Amino acid sequence: MNELDRRPVIIGIGQVNDRTENLATAPDACDLMLEAVRLAGSDAGARVLEQLDTLDLVRLFAAPMEGIPERLSQALPGLRSTPQFVVGHGNTPLLMLSLVANRIASGQAEICALAGAEACRTDKRRAAAAAGGARPPEMMQQALEGLTSEDCRRYSLVTPIALYPLFENAMRAHWGQRLEESQWESAELWSQFSRTAAGNEHAWIRREYAPEQILEPGPANRRLSFPYTTLMVANNGVNQGAALIVASYAKARQLGIPEHRMVFVGGSAAATESHDIREREGYATSPSMQASLLSTLQRNGLQAADCDLLEIYSCFPCVPKYARRVLGIPAGRPLSVSGGLTFAGAPIRNYMMHAAAEMTRRMRDNGGRNGLLFANGGFMTEAHAIAVSREPLRDARLPGDFDAQEHADRLRGRIPRFVQDHAGPATIETYTVAYRADGEPAHGTVIARTPAGERLFARAQGRELLEWLTCGQEEPVGSRGTVAAAADGLADWTPA
Repeated sequence: MNELDRRPVIIGIGQVNDRTENLATAPDACDLMLEAVRLAGSDAGARVLEQLDTLDLVRLFAAPMEGIPERLSQALPGLRSTPQFVVGHGNTPLLMLSLVANRIASGQAEICALAGAEACRTDKRRAAAAAGGARPPEMMQQALEGLTSEDCRRYSLVTPIALYPLFENAMRAHWGQRLEESQWESAELWSQFSRTAAGNEHAWIRREYAPEQILEPGPANRRLSFPYTTLMVANNGVNQGAALIVASYAKARQLGIPEHRMVFVGGSAAATESHDIREREGYATSPSMQASLLSTLQRNGLQAADCDLLEIYSCFPCVPKYARRVLGIPAGRPLSVSGGLTFAGAPIRNYMMHAAAEMTRRMRDNGGRNGLLFANGGFMTEAHAIAVSREPLRDARLPGDFDAQEHADRLRGRIPRFVQDHAGPATIETYTVAYRADGEPAHGTVIARTPAGERLFARAQGRELLEWLTCGQEEPVGSRGTVAAAADGLADWTPA
């Protein structure tokens, strides 16, 4: 078998949206995965589900996983191995696709399936029903509490909505943008995502929003954590599943798959930052994202301009805005084929499975020749990119090592020491303000640097200070102030 024969190609795609209202009959994540796999098998045809060598699954976020591999094995009697969960975050589907591509290119398998799903909409409705009139527990908060440092918990830096604004505000200042300018960039980008989602039959929200609607706070678009509103963040209240079937080129031809329905999987690159948010060089750059994006292009012999189709992870605006700058992509160029995590939907770790399926569909419909998929996991922590194409990418080397950590480490500067007991002058490195459900500011969190360059957390309180942090008249990042210990043991920030 020659090198071309072992090239991995996507031959089947499946996507599921479930809006069942009856909680007694609502499918769970396993049901959604199985349906997505069956749809992908039907899409591929040629009875591929009877010939699967492997089935890799995206690890669920909060739902129990016990018994799922056995249920899927029983439902797919042609599967030749036990389904395996793959650990990761938003990067997991692309990690799985890279692993499967290497598995096929090395001759270890001929047909592999990948699947993932979440039933968060149902899970949240069940939690609300169990709570009666009380407020149901915050699933995201509960799941992440045990994985977070005590320092972060004390300053309410636990969930994505609390942490990503730190990057957004740092990047805005680093790029020299005014708040109004930065917010308008986010709103235009998200409006574009909504337009794409409106034309995607698998999107959860199929409605186009104008930039002004993205920006304007209101009951259906409340302020969450400065500078983000509901329409700027990932929508995980969905029941969605997606699956891909990947085969060797030789096997696909043997099965009679038409050439125009095959999408070749190219080379990829991945890198990570520290999972501890305190241990970052800074919050205005991401060496792991830069390394994974640029290494993927280089490993496939591509430039960003060669990629007709893009899917840049969009859990929060800072991620695609930064990626756009790394790639040199002009404003206005579409960054998603599916509609982004706000509108297409965000089944926690499985969004990029939907994106890969949608990119495959677009390529089959002659929507593009080359595509670039970029996934982000954690808190701008795990970056993974991969190229796909209508024809085999000549420079792609498969099987191949997709580790780009050395590249990322070369880009990274010194990580400052974190201190807990500093009292005295400091300079704001980044910050955010959390809002209550009624839209009023609750408290602010500041990350600051001491005169010696050490990093610390501090709390911002008081209406006047919170208004100054969010009004946009001055740039808080880089401003000086004082840190002092409060009676409750936290540090408070006072501007100079």
